[in-house]
Amino acid sequence: MAQWLKRGAAAEVKAETDRKVRDIVEAALADIEQRGDAAVRDMSIKFDGWDREDYRLSQAEIDAAVDSLSPQERKDIEFAQAQVRNFAQIQRDSMKDVEVETLPGVVLGHKNLPIQNAGCYVPGGKYPLLASAHMSVITAKVAGVPRVITCAPPFQGKPARAIVAAQAMAGADAIYALGGIQAIGAMAIGTQSISPVDILVGPGNAFVAEAKRQLFGRVGIDLFAGPTETLIIADEIGCDPEMAATDILGQVEHGPDSPGVLLTNSEKFARETIAEIERLLQILPTADHARKAWETFGEVIVADSYEEMVRVADDIASEHVQVMTADPDYFLKNMTNYGALFLGQRTNVSFGDKVIGTNHTLPTKKAARYTGGLWVGKFLKTCTYQKVLTDEASALVGEYCSRLCALEGFAGHGEQANIRVRRFGHRDVPYAGQATPSELTVA
Repeated sequence: MAQWLKRGAAAEVKAETDRKVRDIVEAALADIEQRGDAAVRDMSIKFDGWDREDYRLSQAEIDAAVDSLSPQERKDIEFAQAQVRNFAQIQRDSMKDVEVETLPGVVLGHKNLPIQNAGCYVPGGKYPLLASAHMSVITAKVAGVPRVITCAPPFQGKPARAIVAAQAMAGADAIYALGGIQAIGAMAIGTQSISPVDILVGPGNAFVAEAKRQLFGRVGIDLFAGPTETLIIADEIGCDPEMAATDILGQVEHGPDSPGVLLTNSEKFARETIAEIERLLQILPTADHARKAWETFGEVIVADSYEEMVRVADDIASEHVQVMTADPDYFLKNMTNYGALFLGQRTNVSFGDKVIGTNHTLPTKKAARYTGGLWVGKFLKTCTYQKVLTDEASALVGEYCSRLCALEGFAGHGEQANIRVRRFGHRDVPYAGQATPSELTVA
């Protein structure tokens, strides 16, 4: 039986926080719906202290941001973007259009069609998270999306030069210096100056995630990507307490609402890791954010076996799952609920976040139970089509359709089948009746 040496905030506390966020977002989106650009401007001033005549960056501003990069900075961004583009292209190449003759004269197929307009959110209020530009814009462009716009909040009172440069280098068609609810609402709802998109993608804080949730249906969304979640699965053979503590703190520094969880089969290892976290918090430059997250949402769980560790991990369904055990592949083979796995101590969540090539926009709040992360397929619609090439095929399918429609009581549907049985099968079927079995019927 698994035991918790440390638990995070109670469900009631989280629910109350979620309710407050939900109410704020609902009111903000209604304001954008009604007032458009004026509402967006008011929110930008209120939440980010940011105002300008036009929130879309000019080409001169974009060029200046790119030119401001040192040669090494540019090379580093280009390396990361090449890894993301390469893996996205591999994923795209795995998705094939199909066309097959399923019965004589009956052809079925599907095409993978790109969404026409994508809005990409790049978080950057606390840190300039330029990696999100690679993950969203490049992936959309590899999928073939014609119009990709981006929004990122100002950083320290102005557009974050690294984010702007990364957005431009990734291929964004328009770049806006907007953050939070106002960015999400403007892209989804549209304003006098911003044409709406068809899908919203990208991670963000609780307000961004809630705005995407409330707008789902009006536009598509990639997934619910709220505050970062990290689960470290470790044992004394595959890891040591310092590395486990480092990898937990390396993610909870995102913000005070980022859960970090240790799951192990050793109480000794668990307690030593807790002690290491406290030691590292004394020297970590971002300890203000990390400590709040660890104290409020950090958890430490001790399980009896690998099997129990899998059960607990699948119940948590964490965004990031880093496995540092004697047999990491056991978890690859047996786990089913996770955003992304990081196997062995030579890799880590930060590699996936920044540079290795897999996408870092991943499901949170247990959404990993039913979806994976952002990938090229999120920007594609798999749309089916059918062709019936012969009279015999139309009459055959029509005969079955006629009787199945009658079984459901759909006379109008049935007549769509019946008229084809009459014309192409040259058979007498009563109006609003049903076709009787014939020699065409397949046993």
